[in-house]
Amino acid sequence: MTTISNEALYRPIGLTAPSGIDRAAHHRLDEAWLAAAWSHPTTRVFVVSGGQTLIDDTPDGRTELVMTPAFEAPVTETHRYFLGTDEEGVSYFALQKDSLPGRMDQSARPAGLREAGLLLSPRDAGLMVHAVALENWQRLHRFCSRCGQRTVIAAAGHIRRCPACGAEHYPRTDPAVIMLVTDEEDRALLGRQVHWPEGRFSTLAGFVEPGESIEQSVAREVFEEAGVTVGEVEYVASQPWPFPSSLMLGFMARATSSEIDVDGDEIEEARWFSREELRAAFESGEVLPPYGISIAARLIELWYGKPLPKPGNVV
Repeated sequence: MTTISNEALYRPIGLTAPSGIDRAAHHRLDEAWLAAAWSHPTTRVFVVSGGQTLIDDTPDGRTELVMTPAFEAPVTETHRYFLGTDEEGVSYFALQKDSLPGRMDQSARPAGLREAGLLLSPRDAGLMVHAVALENWQRLHRFCSRCGQRTVIAAAGHIRRCPACGAEHYPRTDPAVIMLVTDEEDRALLGRQVHWPEGRFSTLAGFVEPGESIEQSVAREVFEEAGVTVGEVEYVASQPWPFPSSLMLGFMARATSSEIDVDGDEIEEARWFSREELRAAFESGEVLPPYGISIAARLIELWYGKPLPKPGNVV
């Protein structure tokens, strides 16, 4: 596997821009430090529930997470997660609740990462990614996988311990591959999942299976979904994708066959596009670009040669 170099790689990918937050993992087991951080007047707290947080638009046109000092935060006994500190020493916590709190001014709105990730600053987006990933893991791993007993939260939300058998459970991240496949004519292979709206095309993707290398996973997924065989695989970049617990590993791959045979289960339609064909399809509205937050858009851009057009604005 080789690594490609391209100017586009230096533009931040959604949810990956440096956040300025030090996760400060060495403090997670220090209960005295965590208590002091929680009670500090500069500490900021936000609530996460069902993968959503409250966001608000500022008068100067920015969008921010709705955060409060710790003493104004909703009460929770255990679901308090330490996310890290910034360069000014401000500590950040997320609270997992069954529902988001209401707002007196009614100006805030709930949002998930697919919306908020495109609007928030790198700091706020990074905090939200961390919090949503922890919340997903906490909700799905309340019982010990060894003995079945209920586990308890530890390490400021980053460990669950079993009081019955002593096992410790850590947040898991599922590696997934996402790839733009090109053929000998330098056409790009894009597919449409069965549950996507008509015209929405994107790169192929899938999970890495046990005992499988990521290169093998790229080749297997492309063949399973589109019936196309793949040879050379080049790593591009990764992206956290907590929907609910994935890490997307982005690749460019070269096809060794061109005949398409979609599986019909995950992929309903797949097509080869030249750059001219893709541009024309964007312009006519026949094809909709992938959602901007996904690394899929960046992979296509690397091949397309310029940023993908936004709906109604073909370039």
